[in-house]
Amino acid sequence: MAAEFKNPIYSVIAKPEIATFADLKGKLVGLADEYGTITLSIRKLMGLHGLARGEFGFRTIEGTSGRWACLRRGDCDAVVLGQPQDLIAVEQGFRMLGTSTEAVPELLYTVTAVRRSWATANKDAVVRYVRALSAAFTFIRNPSHRDRVVRTVMQSTNASETIAQQTLALFFDPERGVLPKRAEIDLEGLAQVIAMMSDAGAIKTPLPSPEQFVDLQYLRAAGVP
Repeated sequence: MAAEFKNPIYSVIAKPEIATFADLKGKLVGLADEYGTITLSIRKLMGLHGLARGEFGFRTIEGTSGRWACLRRGDCDAVVLGQPQDLIAVEQGFRMLGTSTEAVPELLYTVTAVRRSWATANKDAVVRYVRALSAAFTFIRNPSHRDRVVRTVMQSTNASETIAQQTLALFFDPERGVLPKRAEIDLEGLAQVIAMMSDAGAIKTPLPSPEQFVDLQYLRAAGVP
């Protein structure tokens, strides 16, 4: 129905003594769900850097906070973190080896989805929700609102002002397509998700088209192109 997070940036953060992906051979890496796009993206990233499946151990740990705790305890040699934890980790001396967007520059990550029957019966509410979501992204992206958005990031994540500013700079300076512009659905990004699921063996060919999962009428009714 509408996009919330288009292509989040996830970082591989390692202990200070681990300088390269090659140093992760034989080490333990904290990953997310095995068939989720976070892990699939990170495995692609590792492959780009010559680190193949089976050359490192892994532990499935759901949630950035849980993986961050594993790294801090020393139980994991490297983990996958989002913002602001990855930036906080670097500030504390841990090492960033790479980011998911190096391997997967286009993706559709988080969406608002409803049953078609419910959306049909509640079209006015759905359109108003989409219009509000679109307005929120427009506000966040407006450079004149940066200070207010920084304060909101600080309040919602307990990050410092420096980390909050670094997070927004990572997203927007330059534009990296992390957030939608106005809650629009990126069909090419959804197609990438379907292809990644196929590569991981989660779904079989022939692959479904992304259009069959999307109904754009609510975005259009809310004025989102």
